[in-house]
Amino acid sequence: MNNRRNQSNNKNSQGGNARGKGGSNSSSSSSRPSGGKGKPSFGGSKPSFGAKPEGGRPSFGGSKPSFGTRSEGGKPAFGGSKPSFGSARPSEDGKKSFGPKKPFNKFGEQPFVKRLKKAPVDDGTIRLNKYVANAGIASRREADELIKTGIVTVNGQVISEMGYKVQPDDEVRFDGKKISSQKNVYFLLNKPKGFITTSKDEKDRQTVMDLVKTATTARIFPVGRLDRQTTGVLLFTNDGYLTKKLTHPSHDVKKIYHVTLDKKLTANDMADIKKGIRLIPEGIAIVDDISYIEGRPKNEIGIEIHIGWNRVVRRLFEKLDYKVETLDRVSFAGLTKKALGRGEYRALTELEVNFLKMM
Repeated sequence: MNNRRNQSNNKNSQGGNARGKGGSNSSSSSSRPSGGKGKPSFGGSKPSFGAKPEGGRPSFGGSKPSFGTRSEGGKPAFGGSKPSFGSARPSEDGKKSFGPKKPFNKFGEQPFVKRLKKAPVDDGTIRLNKYVANAGIASRREADELIKTGIVTVNGQVISEMGYKVQPDDEVRFDGKKISSQKNVYFLLNKPKGFITTSKDEKDRQTVMDLVKTATTARIFPVGRLDRQTTGVLLFTNDGYLTKKLTHPSHDVKKIYHVTLDKKLTANDMADIKKGIRLIPEGIAIVDDISYIEGRPKNEIGIEIHIGWNRVVRRLFEKLDYKVETLDRVSFAGLTKKALGRGEYRALTELEVNFLKMM
């Protein structure tokens, strides 16, 4: 029992010693000053590392040592002043200046000169197929086929080469006949009454050529015909190929007329005209369309027709015992006389010419 008490006393004595140590540590911690100005110096005064430059950054060892001048290898000295790269100029955004700006030139010191394309030289020559086409014989594509057949000669020699160029003084013949090439021109006339559609009249009457004699120096001729008392759209050109195309029955070129009769056209007679009227000697005349003109008296008729027979519109109404008092062609192949007074003419636009050629 006494032994147990002794063991207990020993444990208490050890615990007290442990608490004594802990208490001693706690006492030391409470006596240590807090961080800041009161912080103790370790080993005496702190050594100085040199003067502190601007910005608060310490200077290590004072001024930076100079490496001096090096002569080995011809390398520049790192301690001396930097060489200048040219005249000074204002820096941009704080960047270093390396002298005045120079335009970039990949050709060296020579100034850059923009080279202009040379304009094609007009030597007066013309391709043979275009020459034939301009003569009014055929289209350029058809001219190629004609040239292949050997029917075209230049200075007496048969030419079958597609790219052959004709000189200004060359003599070109088609099927033995001499032809000439000239620029094609196109004019539209609003024909008045009293003029004959012909190039020349033996009785010295006024012709449509008198109305367009100042239009061009080219030799032009009317496309189709209008009788002396008929007014309206009449086309002129020196393009023989287009003339043939617009006047040939197979192309069904449409013409629209404004007809004024001496009396009202009955509904039965209009129905008969739509069915077709027999004319001698040609046969049955079929119109494409016929109707009363809206807002006008019943004796004013609009008629669309592609037949090119002589005086066909007048003869058609005369067959039914009507007299045509006025006949005005308001449209031919899609061309109209809009904004043209009687006896006035104008040149066709490029768009109109292309339209006619595509028909």
